[in-house]
Amino acid sequence: MCGTNIAKIVDVEAVASFAAGFPNVVIAKTYKYMCSNPGQEMITQDIREHQLNRVVVAACSPNMHERTFRSALRSAGLNQYLLEMANIREQCSWVHKDGKEATEKAKALVHAAIRRVELHEELESMSVNMCPNVLVIGGGIAGMTLALEVADAGNFVHLVEKNDHLGGNLARVDLTAPYLYSARDLLTERMTRIRDSKQVQVYLQSAVKSLNGYVGNFKLTLSRRPPERSSQGAVADRQAFEALAPASYVPFAGVLPEALPSAAREWVQETGVVVFATGFQPYAPQEGEYGYLKQPDVITLPELIRRMAEEASSGRRLAVGGREIRRVAFIHCVGSRQIPGIHDPGPDGRLNEYCSRTCCSATLQAAVRIRETYPDTQVFEFYRDIRTYGRGQEEVYDRASKANVIFFRFEPEAPPVVERAGGKDFPLRVRVNDTLTFGEELSAEVDLVVLAVGMEPSPIVDLVEAMKLPVGVDRFLQEVHPKLRPVEVANTGILLAGTCQAPMEVGEACAAAQAAAAKATSLLVKGYVELDPFVAEVRAELCTGHGACAEVCPIEGAITLTAADQGRKARVNPALCTGCGICVPECPEKAIEVKGWTLKQYEEMVDAIVAA
Repeated sequence: MCGTNIAKIVDVEAVASFAAGFPNVVIAKTYKYMCSNPGQEMITQDIREHQLNRVVVAACSPNMHERTFRSALRSAGLNQYLLEMANIREQCSWVHKDGKEATEKAKALVHAAIRRVELHEELESMSVNMCPNVLVIGGGIAGMTLALEVADAGNFVHLVEKNDHLGGNLARVDLTAPYLYSARDLLTERMTRIRDSKQVQVYLQSAVKSLNGYVGNFKLTLSRRPPERSSQGAVADRQAFEALAPASYVPFAGVLPEALPSAAREWVQETGVVVFATGFQPYAPQEGEYGYLKQPDVITLPELIRRMAEEASSGRRLAVGGREIRRVAFIHCVGSRQIPGIHDPGPDGRLNEYCSRTCCSATLQAAVRIRETYPDTQVFEFYRDIRTYGRGQEEVYDRASKANVIFFRFEPEAPPVVERAGGKDFPLRVRVNDTLTFGEELSAEVDLVVLAVGMEPSPIVDLVEAMKLPVGVDRFLQEVHPKLRPVEVANTGILLAGTCQAPMEVGEACAAAQAAAAKATSLLVKGYVELDPFVAEVRAELCTGHGACAEVCPIEGAITLTAADQGRKARVNPALCTGCGICVPECPEKAIEVKGWTLKQYEEMVDAIVAA
């Protein structure tokens, strides 16, 4: 039994004494850090010394260290699945203030674990052969980085991009915060390596239509189409774009790695691992939000960045649309940190309650560039909170202050109001109750209002639904565990990279891509993958083949009905089954159960808890 923060609330010695009183419990002891090497060695030694055939560990969540303790059992020569964990941290010490109540609850959970582990059987992990390549969906900086990392490890990569160029959202800026690295240089370096690699195949104008199979043996239907002549892709002039040489960079569009397809094509691609690097899209303000789409002088930050690059002025004032800008106002948190009851939901009825994390730094960088390049243009920042996290980011905030950027702070329930100025000097006026001056209403007349829009997940609803991918409340793809399995989803063999799972800046997206590449490589390196045996199992002698289990199964193909001598029978594909157990209560004959989580084990656990 593990102590430290658990022992602050739970009387672990009392729980150990309680457990020692049950029949067949040979030894019960406590240790401060059971997951440490000495703790594992203690378990291994006790198994050997006392000839133990079952182990219960009362500690933290199994999600944290179950694999650690399984390793200890293997080291002692015991089947790793003869282990049961009682969660007395998250379910006891972390949620109770009363030590007596927490201790009694811990005793009940340990009793339930003892009753369940008595019914454990020796199970063996499953081995699935791996198709030795990786398919990456999305050709932004994360997808390109991942493709190169996997290719450098000696594996083949299929890189699928829906647009007519690579580069994603990074290609829509010119410089990156905080060190002003050139987006063009970053992407061109990646593209040059991809072009020279024999291990990466790029598919532009391509999309995933369907996905079938399981880890090691995925089959994806891909469709590729020629670009439409009217498309406003990398450049407005399609003929000029098609005349570009491979690896050419088009500002604010991306990199062309190859000739564009001239004919439509659909095919099935086999792969061992699938990686989502589908990125994000900038929040699109609703009509009238801070005057957007109703006032021509209200634009978004991505629009400003592009105009500043395309309309560079040699004067002392910023020029946008051929007009000198004497004053510009930036408004933070547009489409981020939205609060129910204060902000209006979007067209889909949802709010973006999360922080997009990168907007503050990007906005301040734009403000500093304006002040340092165009000293006669004044800059106003209207913000809720400044969140310039990360190395080098706070310095951008300091530079903005030293460059005489003027800051106004507002509360979410009293956001700035953008209105026509009414005079001849400036077209717009921004009014705000400034908390820096104790709520005094201040106003600033400006030539331009820039909305710092946040990030939203790319619209991949069809893929999410087809592949039954987990999605968080923020609509980004959700990993299994943010610390222990940060790039994996519950569907084994499907990984995440970059901003498809959360707002990130460029460095973080590349780091996530490298993590996903390492995980993909680890799956491929042995030529096979081992899977836990906790999958559904059908007792053919009880199955009548009515098919309710297959109907409720969320994974297509995991349960199928096949013909047998005794009629139709349900059949489980163990490589596809996730062991969710939805099928179990649907069977009136009780012919299907999950290995390691049988109905009899549940009954024993419930009886133990009820008896507490």
